Amino acid sequence: MGRSPVSLSRLKLGKLKVVRRQLLQRYEHQPFVSCLAGLYGCQWRRYQRAKAQPGECCCSRLECGSFALLIVTFFLTLIFLYFWSEAQNDYNDFDWFNFGNLGFWFPWSVVLLVVAATLFTYIALLLVLAVCLLSEGQRLYLHWSHKIGILVTLAFSISATAVLSDLWSKEWTTLLLSFQITAPFLHLGGVSLMTLLSWPIALHFFRMNKRVRQVAILSLYLAVLFALYLVPLGMYSPCIKEEGTLGPAPTLIGHRGAPMLAPENTQMSFEKAVEVGGEGLETDVTISYDGVPFLMHDSTLRRTTNVHEVFPNRTDDPAAMFTWPELEMLSAGSWFLWRDPFSTASSLDLDERDQVQNQTVPTLKEFLNLAAQHDRLVIFDLRRPPRGHPYRDTWITRTLEVIHNESVINSSQVLWLPADQRSVVQELDPELQQTSGDRASIEELQEEHIVRLNLHYSYMSQDQIRKYASVNISTNLYVISQPWLYSLAWCAGVHSVTTNALHILKKLQRPLFLMTPDEYSLMWILTDIVSAFFITAVFIFHWWRERGLPFWSDSRQVNENGPYSKFRTERSEVQGIRWNPLFFDGPSLSLDPVHVPPVHGFPVPI
Repeated sequence: MGRSPVSLSRLKLGKLKVVRRQLLQRYEHQPFVSCLAGLYGCQWRRYQRAKAQPGECCCSRLECGSFALLIVTFFLTLIFLYFWSEAQNDYNDFDWFNFGNLGFWFPWSVVLLVVAATLFTYIALLLVLAVCLLSEGQRLYLHWSHKIGILVTLAFSISATAVLSDLWSKEWTTLLLSFQITAPFLHLGGVSLMTLLSWPIALHFFRMNKRVRQVAILSLYLAVLFALYLVPLGMYSPCIKEEGTLGPAPTLIGHRGAPMLAPENTQMSFEKAVEVGGEGLETDVTISYDGVPFLMHDSTLRRTTNVHEVFPNRTDDPAAMFTWPELEMLSAGSWFLWRDPFSTASSLDLDERDQVQNQTVPTLKEFLNLAAQHDRLVIFDLRRPPRGHPYRDTWITRTLEVIHNESVINSSQVLWLPADQRSVVQELDPELQQTSGDRASIEELQEEHIVRLNLHYSYMSQDQIRKYASVNISTNLYVISQPWLYSLAWCAGVHSVTTNALHILKKLQRPLFLMTPDEYSLMWILTDIVSAFFITAVFIFHWWRERGLPFWSDSRQVNENGPYSKFRTERSEVQGIRWNPLFFDGPSLSLDPVHVPPVHGFPVPI
């Protein structure tokens, strides 16, 4: 006697249900859970006995507050870490700023970065532990020491951000510029993270017994997800451009020479800058009490000379109040070895170290002659002497005398930056390349015969650069030392940059990030599609797994062995497979079921 189609369908359906429950059966991971609970709550004896099934409240109000505070601290610490890591271009300025206020040298910038990275790693690990415990059905019990650690990290992130925003507010501009390079990768990372979170979100969503909670958690998740999906629509980057439209790499001008390879504003520093391929040299000029223009950035000699040894009672005197014979007595290089401002002194060999020790304060004449010898452009800030100085009113003409009468440089190699008496200077020497540090209108710049702008990199704007270039006014940005920032300037069409890192930027053959609009569109659309596919698959899987598997009965949860549940097979279904008389071709049999102790929560039929 053959089997009817209905019986075959019931047989297949019953077998599929059993197989599904067997495949989805969960087992306890006692050592793993014990380790998680020990690290998170310092309860090492064994995993928590009080379990929180998905959809239930994970912990007490205090622990919920601690978990919420942990999430807030994670994001604030992440923001500060990203902010400070992107500010590396200005670490040297930050450290010297602190030196001027504290009176001693210390690499505060690097220490701040290390502390921020350490605290972020600590908070991130705690958050991962919490998510893993929730996924294992454990209630959260954060140890009091971790709660103190969270509060300390939160206080550090808030206070550090507030102080830096007040003292170093321009770094927020750097942060915004960094998004033009890092945004595509941040988008990819954010979408990947949300895709991973879909697993616990879907698990809790289908286990919740309150519709309000379900709507709240799903709405929040989808809102963040769709916002991430659409972020690229509002993204702008000059490095996303059509193929063949990238201009030449910006010309490199050594900021005070090559300050990473030799003491700044010394003959050795400028020689190093020429050696590694710098097309221009930048410096700062002060006039001594007896009328000798010399190279010095600071208003005093305290930072870059040994004035505290030679003239201990004059360490805070203005540099311009020293005579040239007095300045010749100072060492302008020894400080570089023991302060090591860029952590590069160890790369110098013995001969170079000896050369550093012998560096003295150079004159403007020596600087100009070196530039003329190697056919390099020069640009310098000119410091006006203080009141009571013999050359306070003739500082411009004294500098021009050195250019015209004492050096061999061609005036066309000089980017004349001082704004004082510009019209007089233009009349005396029309070959000087008039350079301005102000973002004036094109009409004003043309009236003053400006041919180049010298701007801080925070004013970087592709549209402004193109507008100035259309009337033959080129743009130089200072001080750019990080490859990502140089790449951004390259894409924006900047003509030249002043840098501390000539030897690093010279090696770049192309911008770090460069894509065509079509390539970028394909990248982010494909990322969103793949993410949506996996998230949909995760939600479908959890829906399929939970369908027909009752975890709630009469508003009370059925607690079974395992982190969440051991999936039970209905006795009638098993009996339907084992003892249904339609399974046999022969006469119907009347058999009583044989009871066997369950294995892993499943009644095992005979």
